[in-house]
Amino acid sequence: MMNRFVLAAAGLLAAGHVGAADRVELTTRVSGVVAEVLVKAGQRTEKGRVLLRLDPTILQARLDEAAAEQMRAEADAADAARDLERARELYARTVSSTTELDAAVLRDARAKATLGAAQARHAVAKKDLADAELKAPFAGVVQAVPGQPGTVVSADCQPKTLVILAGDR
Repeated sequence: MMNRFVLAAAGLLAAGHVGAADRVELTTRVSGVVAEVLVKAGQRTEKGRVLLRLDPTILQARLDEAAAEQMRAEADAADAARDLERARELYARTVSSTTELDAAVLRDARAKATLGAAQARHAVAKKDLADAELKAPFAGVVQAVPGQPGTVVSADCQPKTLVILAGDR
């Protein structure tokens, strides 16, 4: 009896049947355009080998943008922390009001939250760029390569099969 399965790990999506064939249809987790195919039908491949790459231009730009946003958020968080420390010091010496201290506490909390969001966006952009490489989830034989340079991949809905890999027996 064959069981249908979907594999979503290591930056790829796969669908196939578990059983005698051990055949999976692979695609990337991210959208893009196939830049290069590194395998041919009939070729043996080992687990982890890069089978094809998407054009990284847009994904690299998103990573660069996220890194810049994170740097700005780090600077803002450091500035807010200094302001909070000053506000606490002035409040302790009864030079400033509770309102000024509360405003500094709020600004510090917002800066920390913005930094956390920027760090998360940076991590996602980094993972997306890494996922532009389709890697073999196991050793096997490439059965077919429907994805060729120029093939547009949309990960949002029904992703296009890019490589079909059969288990190495």
